[in-house]
Amino acid sequence: MGQPISYANIDRHRTTEAVKEALEQYRIFKYLTFDAREASTTAAYTERFHGPTNVTSDQTANIAIYNVDTEAYQAAYCARIERAVMGLPEKEAFLMEKRYLTKEYDYITDKQVFGFEFDPPISEGKYREIRWRAFRSVALTMKIAVEKPSQA
Repeated sequence: MGQPISYANIDRHRTTEAVKEALEQYRIFKYLTFDAREASTTAAYTERFHGPTNVTSDQTANIAIYNVDTEAYQAAYCARIERAVMGLPEKEAFLMEKRYLTKEYDYITDKQVFGFEFDPPISEGKYREIRWRAFRSVALTMKIAVEKPSQA
C-alpha cells in the first residue's frame, strides 16, 4: 500500500468531485429499486457447428448469484457511506445528511441548507468550510481522496 495522503496534498477540486460521485452512487443504490434479473422461461437453441462444447450452464443459479451479490454490494456501499458520515462532527454530519444523503437532493440547494436548515443560519463561507471538511473526511474514510499532482 502507498503512503497515506496528508491534508496538504489533497486536490480539493478533484476530491470534491470524487465525493459527489460517491454520494450520487449512494443515492442511486439507496433510493432506486434494484431490478432483479429473472430466468428466461423460453428455451433457446443455438446451433453448434463444431459439436458439443461440453460446457454446462445453470442460468437460474447464475441469476440468483448475480441478484444476491449485487444487492449485498449495494447495501454494503450504502452502509460504508452512512458510517463515514455518522463518524463526522455534528455540524458536518448534519450538512451531509440534509444536503447529500436525502432523496430530495435535486430539489435542495446549498442556500436552503445554510440559510434555513442550520439553526441559527450560517454564512455561505462558513458553510463551504464545513462542507470541505466533511468531504475531505469522507474521501479519506472511503479512500477516494485525490492527491495533488507531484511537482517535477
